[in-house]
Amino acid sequence: MAFFVGEFYATDDVSLSTTKERNQMDQDYTVPGFDAAGIAAGIKKNGAPDLALIASRVSCRAAATFTKNKFPAAPVLYDRQLLSFNPTGIHGVIVNSGNANACTGVEGMANAKRMAEAVEAALGANDNSAFVMSTGVIGVQLPIDKVTAGVPNVVAALRPDGWEDAARAIMTTDTRPKLFTRTATIEGQPVRFTGISKGAGMIHPDMATMLSTIVTDAAITQPLLQQALTAAVNKSFNRISIDGDTSTNDTVLLLANGMAENSEIAEVGSDGYHEFVKVLTMICTDLAQAVVRDGEGVTKFVTIQVNGALSDADAHLAANTIAVSPLVKTAFFGSDANWGRFVMAVGRSGAEVQPEKCDIYVNGGPDELERMDELQLVAAGTPLQYAEADAMERFGQPEIDVRIELNLGQGNATVWTCDLSYDYVKINGDYRT
Repeated sequence: MAFFVGEFYATDDVSLSTTKERNQMDQDYTVPGFDAAGIAAGIKKNGAPDLALIASRVSCRAAATFTKNKFPAAPVLYDRQLLSFNPTGIHGVIVNSGNANACTGVEGMANAKRMAEAVEAALGANDNSAFVMSTGVIGVQLPIDKVTAGVPNVVAALRPDGWEDAARAIMTTDTRPKLFTRTATIEGQPVRFTGISKGAGMIHPDMATMLSTIVTDAAITQPLLQQALTAAVNKSFNRISIDGDTSTNDTVLLLANGMAENSEIAEVGSDGYHEFVKVLTMICTDLAQAVVRDGEGVTKFVTIQVNGALSDADAHLAANTIAVSPLVKTAFFGSDANWGRFVMAVGRSGAEVQPEKCDIYVNGGPDELERMDELQLVAAGTPLQYAEADAMERFGQPEIDVRIELNLGQGNATVWTCDLSYDYVKINGDYRT
């Protein structure tokens, strides 16, 4: 297979980001055996990159989590079926942006299949060895001729360091690419992980909340690969919310080609499995938080931590209800230290609560490395005496941490969310036009 260096697209950071995200552009994303590419195939009217391919030179074991939306897009239906009968012979995934191929009926299913077959043929891979993903407008037929015409070009553009191009080609209302890499040490051997994501709206827990592909050269059995991904997603992608909506196309795909020199991970209780899950969760969290930071109209990144609940499930209920409340989110946008909206949300969440035991804290800062001193607002359900200016200063920071102590048990959960701004309405008021 021939490779050439494709065009480099300059980064235009116009929304909330961190030093870590900006520094990611200087990273080495290569993973042995994997290549990536992104090109413009004419799907988007503005001529921006819109077709990405991630391919492995050897067959991969695959795992995935999918949306629970009951209007699943054609690529989701196709990929679910592919994963069910061929989880160990995968060679890649092709992703288009600019069209979701969702709610497109029989024609949409046929187009998803044609998309996969075109890639398999161009790669010289076996049948039923390529996943497909699509993102964009719902209810419009995929311009499949543009996709298939672009496939040879995106295959020709494949290269080991093509990750930023791939990350840009899957963007819709995203303002910048989202890609991260991490290295684990398993049985003394380095194991690489690289992942890309897209997502800025329709972001909420209940699977994955956007599109993401993560690759690794780890040797691991397919059942444990799936178990590890499910565990990582539940601690990362299922802990973010921008607007409370979950898309028709949400997918997180994990590919492992086994080219690292670690002994195959085959036991749940092994040190290798625990290290694999730990680092996979870390890169999933990197990607998930990057989605929130780049959310549509976002000006503030918010961490909601609930501790002392009767169970982890109760803690998640409480934290998630705070995170999706429009009243809470607009208060964050206005830098209004209106903690009463927190207790309102917790009280309706369904979690067990005893108001007289609840404590509330807040702090903030320019990023995760610089925080002000934590300020307690409520103790044992009673407002404390504090300077309103101190509270407003913390609520006015670009990163805000809210900690709720229910003091009932050992349950805890953390959810990442954002404010709700005027620009979110502007962006989504004319998304199709």
